[in-house]
Amino acid sequence: MNSPIIQLLVLAGIAVFLILRLRSVLGTREGFEKPQVSENDRNTVQRSRPDFEVIEGGPDRDITDHVPEDSDAAKALADMKRAEPSFGVSEFLSGAGQAYEMILMSFENGDLASVRPFLSDEVYAAFASVVEDREAKGLKVEASFVGLSEIALKDAEFDRTTSEAELVIRFTGEITSVVRDNAGDVVEGSPSEIKRQRDVWTFARTMGTNDPNWILVATGE
Repeated sequence: MNSPIIQLLVLAGIAVFLILRLRSVLGTREGFEKPQVSENDRNTVQRSRPDFEVIEGGPDRDITDHVPEDSDAAKALADMKRAEPSFGVSEFLSGAGQAYEMILMSFENGDLASVRPFLSDEVYAAFASVVEDREAKGLKVEASFVGLSEIALKDAEFDRTTSEAELVIRFTGEITSVVRDNAGDVVEGSPSEIKRQRDVWTFARTMGTNDPNWILVATGE
């Protein structure tokens, strides 16, 4: 086999790897997408994991690493896993961190179209109102995301009747932000000053459905 063909095969392999990696990341328009589980696999997992308290000889560390073992939040997370065995708390938090960066930067830079599928109608309206007010005043924000210094699960609720889950997440992000007027002059912030952005966001989703999207339904501090 000659060298050009070998190079093409190597490049094709790299391309496939990158596509698979991108599909596994939350930052897409489809939302917090989880692996699809067939009905047979779902039934098998449910039979093998009947209780939260006994999983491989002890508590589910994926839950107790984030909330106290006997708390209401832990019970809610266990109910979520029973409703949808493919759900993982640690995996969700990883994806939520990426979603936080994407949504926050879209808001700061006044571009909400790309994150609209992640937002409830109420949250979108609130964000859009702020963006429109800035534009009306001739202000433009230039922001960059530096990093996420904290992400923690604050609370969890699950409605067994509707299978609706809510996860309350606390974020502390580090960003640089500059506000400029129509003339381009800085009226607030500094491109070299890193500030901390603290938020408490609530994500909701109906567990066990074909819709993989987690939606931002509330924001706070």
